[in-house]
This record gives sequence, structure tokens and C-alpha cells, in this order.
Amino acid sequence: MRVLIVGGGVLGTMHALRALENGHDVVQIEREPEARGASVRNFGLVWVSGREPGEDLDLALRAREAWERIGADVPDVGFRPNGSLTLLRTDAEVAVAEGMTDLSARGTKLLDAAETRALNPVLRGDFKAALWCERDGAVEPRTAQPALRAHLAKTGRYTWLPGREIREVGEGWVRDDRGERHEGDVTILCTGAALSGLVRELRPELPVRRVRLQMMQTEPLGETLPTSIADGDSLRYYPAYRGAALDELNRAEPQPPVAAENGMQLLMVQRLDGGLTIGDTHEYAEPFSFDVREAPYDHLVQRVGELLGRPVPRVVRRWAGVYAQTADSSRVVHREEVLPGVWLVTGPGGRGMTGSPAIAEDTLREIGPAA
Repeated sequence: MRVLIVGGGVLGTMHALRALENGHDVVQIEREPEARGASVRNFGLVWVSGREPGEDLDLALRAREAWERIGADVPDVGFRPNGSLTLLRTDAEVAVAEGMTDLSARGTKLLDAAETRALNPVLRGDFKAALWCERDGAVEPRTAQPALRAHLAKTGRYTWLPGREIREVGEGWVRDDRGERHEGDVTILCTGAALSGLVRELRPELPVRRVRLQMMQTEPLGETLPTSIADGDSLRYYPAYRGAALDELNRAEPQPPVAAENGMQLLMVQRLDGGLTIGDTHEYAEPFSFDVREAPYDHLVQRVGELLGRPVPRVVRRWAGVYAQTADSSRVVHREEVLPGVWLVTGPGGRGMTGSPAIAEDTLREIGPAA
């Protein structure tokens, strides 16, 4: 069986991996020389924390197991099972954490401040408690896709075709902007946030929206940050924390205006080179800004400094990114057969890096014996 994958990001690459594991030949086509979208503009977090019980949490846990296996096979993806701490600074935030009822399912435990500092001595700032999630992990987004492609190439059944934009799709074939036709038994479109052009022609009323974010990276911290970090604003963002205690938090302790206006939470992960990736914001209304705003960066640097209890290393990179998110909150991804044998898979939202191994596994299962 020959499978055509359109899209060179992590979602497309994981579909290629799964198809090869199923014994098929794969041709992966990418319009850029390398993936340039959300797949490289993210934290590299494998994030179980905060996932909604049900399909969302199940997918994250399955993907976390897959990433550990992939990391053993492909060391250059940089997988490490470092866990995370969601730092809680007020009694109202602690009350939200205390209200969670499914802590064991995601390997989560509520720690006091002393227990938190024992687990992560770099945290010398001001907080009351933390949610420890041992199932969280991290990979290196800037190196993961090239490392995975090198691994796939060793099979002898994988072809990588960058710098080609697909202009036409039919049953059993695609045509690129060089006029070349590529034939296959199944086509899987993983086009990320590119929802116009060909995608719009195939699915004019696609129930998927785009989300813009801002992030940054610092110079090396100079010490090892043993865990990934979130702050209490992530309680407002992730669905697992919804309930009366969160309603009270929002009423009694509203976010600072800059955080509320920019849909912010703090997430932070240390890169293998020692730098910190810090974010993020969420902008939902298009047309998006074409520039980046300094106020959110100032807020994040201040918050990180307060939690670390030390100056934040100099910021060396800032960037914006856009990802696609399904508008149906009951689904973790939009997956649809738009033509016979042609599948569109898009809209995983902020769970794309985390969930891609499990999303790809589910796609191949849904396609059935053909793939």
C-alpha cells in the first residue's frame, strides 16, 4: 500500500511513522523546505495536565506512552519524562486544585511549598503549593521532525519531497505546483493552519478556527530546571479544572488586564541547551495582528522571575505562531474523508505536539484495512 502524506509538520510526520509501522510505503510532501508552522513554534510539551476526562485525557495518555517509545528509538527527538509543576500562589488557586477528583488517572498529586521545592530546587520564589503531574514530558520541537524523518528514511519505504505545494487532489492522486502527479492508495492531508486554498475547495465550511500565540526563548538558565512549569492561570485555560472553585477564582481574583486581554497562561520548559521557552498568549479573532506585543512578554518575564525567585535570563528569541483548532469542543481533532480515499486531519489545537502519535494511530485505524 502506498500512502501520500501532505504536510511536513509533526502531525503529518506521525502519520508517516504510523503508516510505515503498518507496513506501507509513504511519500510525504511539504510546501516549505522544512516545517515552519506550529510544529516548531511550540513548547515541545507532552502535556497530560489539565486534559478533560474522556477522549481528551485518553488521547494524551496514549500519546505520552508513544512518545516515550519513539524517544527510545529516535534519541534526537529529545524526549524526557520530566513531569510538570503547576504553581499555585493563592488560596483560591489551591482550592481549584483540591477540587479535582481524577488526580490518579493522570499521575497528579497536590504538593505543599516545601515538597515542591524539594522536587524542583530551582523554584525559590513565592507560591503556596503545586500540582505535580508525573506523566508530563517534553521533546525538542526544532529537532524532532528532522530526527523522525531520518529515522523513517532508514526503512527504505519513505520518500520526503519538500518545497512542493499540492494544488490538486483526486481519488488516488495529488498534483504539486511543479505539475508532477503523485499516486497513492490513500491520501492524508495534514495541512496545519493552512485552511484556505485547496482545503477550502475540498471542505468549504470546515468547522475549524485558527489561534495565534506569542512565545519567547531565553539564554541558558545556568542551572537545571528539573520539571516543566505552569502557573495558576493554566487553571483558567484547561478544561479539567472547571467547576465551582474555578468560578470563585475568576470572581474573586480576576486575571491582570494584560493576561485577560491576551488569553494568557504561563508555560515554561527548559530546552536541552539550557534556555527557557516561555509563553503564551491566545488570539482568536481574525485578521490577526502582524506584529508582536511587548506587554504580554513583560508580564511573563515578571511572573517567571517571581516564581524562580531570581532574574530571568536575557530573551534571545520572540515569535508568533498560528495553529488550527476544531470548533467542536466534543472532539480533539477534525478528521474527515473529503473524497474517497482522501482524509483531512486538522484542528488538534494546542494538543498537536502532545497528541500527534495517538491522533495518527486513530486515523490509520479509522481508514481501516486500506491503510
